[in-house]
Amino acid sequence: MTDAHSISDHWGRGNVYARILEAMELAGINSESATMEDLAPVDHFHARGFPATVELADDLPIKAGDWLVDIGCGIGGPARYLAKRFRCHVDGIDITRPFVEAGNKLSSLVGMDEMVECRHGDGQQLPYSSEAFDGGYAQHVTMNVPDRDAFFGEAFRVLKPGAFFALTEHGLGEEGEPHHPVPWSEDGNGAYLMRPSDTVAALERSGFSRIEVSDTGEKYLQGYKAAMELAEQGNTPVFGVHILLGKLAPKIVQNAARNIEEGRTHPVQIVCYKPN
Repeated sequence: MTDAHSISDHWGRGNVYARILEAMELAGINSESATMEDLAPVDHFHARGFPATVELADDLPIKAGDWLVDIGCGIGGPARYLAKRFRCHVDGIDITRPFVEAGNKLSSLVGMDEMVECRHGDGQQLPYSSEAFDGGYAQHVTMNVPDRDAFFGEAFRVLKPGAFFALTEHGLGEEGEPHHPVPWSEDGNGAYLMRPSDTVAALERSGFSRIEVSDTGEKYLQGYKAAMELAEQGNTPVFGVHILLGKLAPKIVQNAARNIEEGRTHPVQIVCYKPN
């Protein structure tokens, strides 16, 4: 099995869209009248979910009519949110085919299919023309990217001069390898964490400048602890990202928090620009 297939299988086993619809029904959400707000608990399939998407969007210079690329779009929640909030168009790409299929169906479900399009592909070889986008982002994707230079080089290529590129990730900490399972890997297979300083260096090699790094570790730690507290009280919501993480979800969340506390991971948000 190739590494790409291994990573894809980790994230998207089975019929993802059917699992989402089933969870919606159990939560009392009518799929025929569902809104983006209804989908939010599962739609933003990355650490801290919807609040993290909103915080990232607040820091980005997106304008109405912009054309953005979401590299590692998952099931498309962030793309739909940005498209609706800023009245822009978002092209998403993801290595996990069941996510792409679910993402396009969810966009159609909430009437966003003309503003958001997801396709199957690899962020290390983007199927887009050079200088095609006004901005781009990758939320909690790079932990599974083996060739950061190729990934950032492709992002740089498809962006217009002056465009922004943003990413959020769990960087590698200074205190040893992470405990597994974690959201991006059950056993370390397919995981390619880098220290934030090395990520910055890779961005610089690709040509990006004006690189701003924000430490988000405490926010993520508190988010994981809140989820753990709900689970301990038996109040885990029916509709949430745990339906995509699977049966290991409780242990995954515990390890994600523990890794931050022990300095094994270092969550960051990075915003940079392609020079004019």
